Formats: sequence, C-alpha cells, structure tokens
Amino acid sequence: MARNAEKAMTTLARWRAAQLGENEKIKKRRPYLASECKSLYACEKWRMQIIREIAKKVAQIQNAGLGEFRIRDLNDEINKLLREKRHWEDQIKELGGPDYQKVGPRMLDHEGKEVPGNRGYKYFGAAKELPGVRELFEQEPPPPPRKTRAELMKDIDADYYGYMDDDDGILIPLESRAEKIAVQRAISEWKSKKEHSTDVDTEVEEVNIYAVCDSDEETEILDGSQQRFVAHVPVPSQQDIEQALLKRRKQELMEKYGIPSEQ
Repeated sequence: MARNAEKAMTTLARWRAAQLGENEKIKKRRPYLASECKSLYACEKWRMQIIREIAKKVAQIQNAGLGEFRIRDLNDEINKLLREKRHWEDQIKELGGPDYQKVGPRMLDHEGKEVPGNRGYKYFGAAKELPGVRELFEQEPPPPPRKTRAELMKDIDADYYGYMDDDDGILIPLESRAEKIAVQRAISEWKSKKEHSTDVDTEVEEVNIYAVCDSDEETEILDGSQQRFVAHVPVPSQQDIEQALLKRRKQELMEKYGIPSEQ
C-alpha cells in the first residue's frame, strides 16, 4: 500500500510540475503588441530575443541551396522581425529607456539592401540574387525631387551675385598679375609689328584728315608738320572788343539818366 501511495504521489508531483512548466511557458510568451508591456526590463528582454531571432535567420538565408520559396519566406520573416524590433525600441523610449534608433548598433539593418524607391523593405543574403530582385538593384535610383522657387531663393545672397569675390584676398592679385601680362603682351606685339613693317608702309605719310585744301591754297605748311590757317572773315582784336564794350556801357548810362545820345 505504501509503495502504491508513493508512486501515486510521484505521478501527481510530475503532473503538477508539468502544469507549472506549461504555465511558465505561456507567461513567457512575447506579447503581440509592444505597447501592452509596461515594464522596461521586460521590453529590453523581448528586444534582445528578437535580435537573436533575426541573427539566426540572417545566418540561415545565406545558404543559396534552400530554394527560392524558402529564401523568400525567410526574407519576409526577417523584415517582419525588424519592424517588431522597432516597435519595442519605441516602447522602450516611451518608458524612459535609451533611444536605440540613434545610439544602438545598426549591424543588422546594414546587412540588408533596400531596393531603390521601396523604402523600408530589405533583402538579405541569397535573397538579393533571386530572379527579379537582381534587376531591381540594377535600376538607377529615381531623380531627387525638384526644389521649389522658395527653396532656391534661400540660397541666393550677396555671395551668389559675386559681391564678395574681392574679399577673399585672392582674386585681386590674380587680376593684377593677368593685367600686367596682357599689357606686356600687347606692347610686344605692337613693337614686333612696327619692326617688321615694309618699306612701303614707312614711306607712306599719314593723311591729315583735318587739313582743308582747295584751289585757293588757303593754308601754308611750315616745317612739314605745322599749319597756319587763314581766316575767311575779319576777326576783331582785343582792343576792338574793349572799345565796343565801353561804348555799350556808356550808352546804357546815358539811357539810365535820360541824357540824349546827341549830347
């Protein structure tokens, strides 16, 4: 009897332990929503669990012999775990913990490659060589969006119009040096042309466009260069001008005092 009782107690103890183990497993299951967990310690634990699962699946997806369908499923699971990890990191930040999206390591994120134009979804390992995926990576990324007129006007200042080019102390010395070189080159060219001019050019005298010549020979050439012009009308002298002014002043005074011009 005692032996049977001990066996029954042992069986009951095992059954009780199994029940407790199952309950512990149920309690340790990761919550579906990160917002339901209010413990910072638990959030940190679930985040580390997700990271271990991601690392395990990333190691598995490196094997190209798994087949196309299995590789696609693994890649979808990794992206799902990455999104879940970000939810837990947001909850940790909400509870006063560190911001892992800024200070945390990004090794797992950088192992994947995003398709241009499809932000967020990544391809890992052999998934990058699947049919149709390789062509997506070969496409050129979309052009950047064009800036509006207001955004372009923000970059326009005095420096844009060249008003501050002389303030750097570099442009003015360069311009002075270039100006001296240009002047010296022009002088050298002028001297070279003058030295290599033909004898015919040297014998041809320059025509004075200001000279006035007619049949009456109104000008006389002195010393081969100076000219003396003959006036066509009589020109009053300085004395004649003074007498005319004196006579006009005298006439004005006589008219002012009412003196007849005959007196």
